[in-house]
Amino acid sequence: MAFKSNSDDLFDSIIMADNRFHVEGYQEGFEEGTRQGTFEGQNHGRLHGAKLSAEVSFYYGFALAWKCLLQNNSDVKSRKRLKAMESLIGVIQKFPYEDPHYEKLQEDMERVRAKFRQVCSLLNVATDFREYLSGSSGMSF
Repeated sequence: MAFKSNSDDLFDSIIMADNRFHVEGYQEGFEEGTRQGTFEGQNHGRLHGAKLSAEVSFYYGFALAWKCLLQNNSDVKSRKRLKAMESLIGVIQKFPYEDPHYEKLQEDMERVRAKFRQVCSLLNVATDFREYLSGSSGMSF
């Protein structure tokens, strides 16, 4: 029969304090990291979504403007350009704006970009989206 005194319990609690504090610290750190990661992830998602929507909106406005310019022309080249423009508008209108969990977002975005490059090739205009954004900042008026 072993006799266990209160002093043994005291020593056990002191020895186990290191382990207990380690587990508590890990749990607190994990919870704080989860909160911080969620916050940073949401901010990153908002920023990326805003950039993506600005790009798609630019393509859509570009296509609508050129469609208005081309719809009154009746030559073969203009009809071909107009058909490509309507195809770009159709791809953009089918784009899933409301579904943040859409699995084929990157594939569809590449499809929109490819259609935009095709249209720009037919129109003989620059295809770099960033040029249009930066070009507006250097206006003299």
